[in-house]
Amino acid sequence: MINISEVLETNKMIEQENLDVRTITMGISLLDCANASLDATCENIYKKITTLARNLVKTGEEISREFAIPIVNKRISITPISLVGSACCKIPADYVQIAKALDKAAKEVGVNFLGGYSAIVSKGMTKSDELLIRSIPQAMAETERICSSINVGSTKTGINMDAVRLMGEIIKQTAEYTKEQDSLGCAKLVVLCNAPDDNPFMAGAFHGVSEADAIINVGVSGPGVVKYALEQMDKDCLADFETLSETIKKTAFKITRVGQLVAQEASRRLGVPFGIIDLSLAPTPAIGDSVADILQCMGVERAGAPGTTACLAMLNDQVKKGGVMASSYVGGLSGAFIPVSEDQGMIDAVNAGALTIEKLEAMTCVCSVGLDMIAIPGDTTAATISGIIADESAIGMVNQKTTAVRIIPVIGKKVGDTVEFGGLLGYAPIMPVNTFGCERFVNRIGRIPAPIHSFKN
Repeated sequence: MINISEVLETNKMIEQENLDVRTITMGISLLDCANASLDATCENIYKKITTLARNLVKTGEEISREFAIPIVNKRISITPISLVGSACCKIPADYVQIAKALDKAAKEVGVNFLGGYSAIVSKGMTKSDELLIRSIPQAMAETERICSSINVGSTKTGINMDAVRLMGEIIKQTAEYTKEQDSLGCAKLVVLCNAPDDNPFMAGAFHGVSEADAIINVGVSGPGVVKYALEQMDKDCLADFETLSETIKKTAFKITRVGQLVAQEASRRLGVPFGIIDLSLAPTPAIGDSVADILQCMGVERAGAPGTTACLAMLNDQVKKGGVMASSYVGGLSGAFIPVSEDQGMIDAVNAGALTIEKLEAMTCVCSVGLDMIAIPGDTTAATISGIIADESAIGMVNQKTTAVRIIPVIGKKVGDTVEFGGLLGYAPIMPVNTFGCERFVNRIGRIPAPIHSFKN
């Protein structure tokens, strides 16, 4: 049982160290909204979301006030829309109509983002899946709060390279459709391998078909809290690795307990079952709220220096160990995020020449998610983007973990330029991309087979 004294323990973390609950995300199943009529499907979707989530934002604000805990975002995740629209969508424009209905519902209930404009195509694509994927550029351009994710691979199935090739083209098209906003549409689009059904974080959130009709998932954060704890630990002398590990683990425990309290309260007040706590360290552009700064506290001069991957592996593991002791239901992604544009320390490392895309790829072997919020030159080819997606998917497939690519080819920008996305999305330097080609590889048809260790039945 959690009591208020545990929250009072964290007052200093909240007031001085940027601790927050990053999101309360309500997952909603829309399977019962499907209809042969497109208009009826859109109406059913709008009604169900605005009914179940009508008090989500209000409840989050009340909890935030009562417990003095910042709750940054209130969000919704939904059943992958390619499943819901399969009976009524005949052309990509039909899916865009559903996207607009979703956007209207999101605005009505006041959430920041709605995720689940998605398809799961790790082994193959249905016609409905392909129609949704081809609708993404227009849907991202004509909506404000909708996020899209496509799962192209898994440890069990391998990697669907037909989907990988198509997604390289779709990302380029999305960049073109939103070029007047510095290709912002790509910031709402992510390509995943081993996507979890219960992730509360955007842009990859969707409500899996194995979930209940509605659930509450909470994502906590707190890189600044971990950074402060490590600074205090090394105040008198250089701590050993056991002390370093224990400090991270204990701090993660306290952070997760705050999320557990918020999740239980939100679940009780909304009358919706509690799902999971995602204990990811999710940075923001705010000074002091950086995963890169934690890595520097651990002993590397800059994120990207030799030793960075080892630091990140240790950080990720200790965060998980502390979190699972604090909540019986830890899920989602749960670890350390390394988005470039959303982390001032990462931006500084890129500008200093310490951090490259290749090093970031190596780091994704040991942390949550993958290549996240990386701005690249607008003239990068679709095949190169597909190659990057394939590489990242391979890391996830072989290592039995979630990996993702949220990459933004900013039309009209080149290496050395900077792009401003605003808000939590921050800003980013345009990073160089390897320009050697991979067309012959990504243009092969079919699927990369699953690794041998996937066969466990």
